[in-house]
Amino acid sequence: MTLPKGFGSGGTGGSSSADIERMIGRRVENMTGMITISYWAALLATFGGTAAGYFYYPWAYPTASGHFAFIVLAIIEAIGYIFCVKVMEEGSNKNSNGIVAGSIAASVAFVLFVSLYVGW
Repeated sequence: MTLPKGFGSGGTGGSSSADIERMIGRRVENMTGMITISYWAALLATFGGTAAGYFYYPWAYPTASGHFAFIVLAIIEAIGYIFCVKVMEEGSNKNSNGIVAGSIAASVAFVLFVSLYVGW
């Protein structure tokens, strides 16, 4: 791989991972926090969208339908979150199973709370 001027080990054409990291920027293995924040933002946005049906349009969107939509979308988002974190850490020594497990457990508790106590 030919790197731009100023990167690499001179004329040998070899490139190290440190050179590529410097050229590209931050490594994705270090972005577990950003992906976790994005997951929670998506989950809260999903709740906000279904809350419009719970509170502003209850005659058009029955509560049970809103709960079903919220649960299904939360499951899809959780699967996507796990997939993103595990693909991001592929081939690295990072291990964020605790962060992922805690975040998923907290989101399950949040979804259960919303499904049991909101809108009935």
